[in-house]
Amino acid sequence: MKSSKFKLRLGLFVAGGFILFAVTIFLIGRQKNLFNPVFTLVTTFHNVSGLQVGNNIRFSGINIGTVENIRIINDTTVQVDMILQRSVQQFIRTDCMVLIGSDGIIGDRVLVITQSTTASPEVIGGQSLKSVEPTETDAIIVSLSISAKHVEVITDELAQIMTNINQGNGTLGRLIQDSTIAQDINETIINFKKSSAGVVENMDVIMKSFNKTADNVLISSNQLAEIITNVNQGEGTIGRLIQDTTVAENINQTIINLKNSSKGLDDNLEALKHNFLFRGYFKKIAKEEEAQRIADSILLREAEIKELQKEGVK
Repeated sequence: MKSSKFKLRLGLFVAGGFILFAVTIFLIGRQKNLFNPVFTLVTTFHNVSGLQVGNNIRFSGINIGTVENIRIINDTTVQVDMILQRSVQQFIRTDCMVLIGSDGIIGDRVLVITQSTTASPEVIGGQSLKSVEPTETDAIIVSLSISAKHVEVITDELAQIMTNINQGNGTLGRLIQDSTIAQDINETIINFKKSSAGVVENMDVIMKSFNKTADNVLISSNQLAEIITNVNQGEGTIGRLIQDTTVAENINQTIINLKNSSKGLDDNLEALKHNFLFRGYFKKIAKEEEAQRIADSILLREAEIKELQKEGVK
C-alpha cells in the first residue's frame, strides 16, 4: 500500500517537473522568437555601450525581437545581428535608424529601431541599417561635473553681490540701504511733477497762441485769394497791367520811344565831338584816357618782370 502511494507521488512529481520544464522552454522560446517566423537585420556601432546578446529590440515601444549576436569586426566597428518577428517587417523601412537605449533609468540595454517614412522601400532579410552612436555615461558625467563647477562659481559670485548690496556697497546697495538717496529720488520725482504741471500750463498758452496764429493765417489766405481774384478780373493797377492789352501796348511803345531817344542822344553827342567849340575838350579827355591806358600797361609789364625774376631765383 505504501509502495503504491510512493509511486503515485513520484509520478506526479515527475509529471509536474516535465510540465514546468515545457512551460519554461515555451516561455523562453517565445521570448527568443523560437516558435515564430523571423528575419534578420544587421547594424554596426563604434561602441555598443554595454549591449548584450539576448537584449530586446523595440519598435514604436513594442518588443519585436532580440539581439542574436555581437562580434567585433575591426578596431573601430562592432557588428550587431538582430532577429525580428516577420510580422513587423512591412513596417520597417530602409531609412530607419538603430540606436541603443535603456530599459528604464538603470535597466538593461535595448536596441531601438526608429520609425521612418512610407516612401522608403521595405527592408529585406539580412539587410544592414544605419545606426546612431550612443552617448557614453562617462561623457555625461564629465559634462555634468563641468556644469556643476560653473553653477558653483555663479552662486559664489551671486552671494558676494548680495552681500555687497546688503552692506550698502555700490550704486545698487546705496539705493537700497541709503535713506538719503531715497529721499533725494523722492524730491526729484516731486519736482518733476511740479515741472510737468508748469509744462502743461505753458502748453495751454502755446496752443492758444498757435490757434490765434492759425486764425491769422486763414484771414491772410482769404485776403490773398481775394486779391488774386481781383487781379485776374483786371481790377486795380496790377490787374490792368496783366489783363488790359492797351496798357501793355502803351508800355511797349514807351520803351520804343526811349530807345529812339537814346539813339538820338548818341548822335547829338557824336556831333558835339566834331564841333570846333567842344573839339579840344574831347581831345583832352581822349589824351588822358590814352595816358592812363599806357600807365596801366607799364605797371602790368613791371609786375610780370618781377614775377619772372622770382621764378628765376627759385
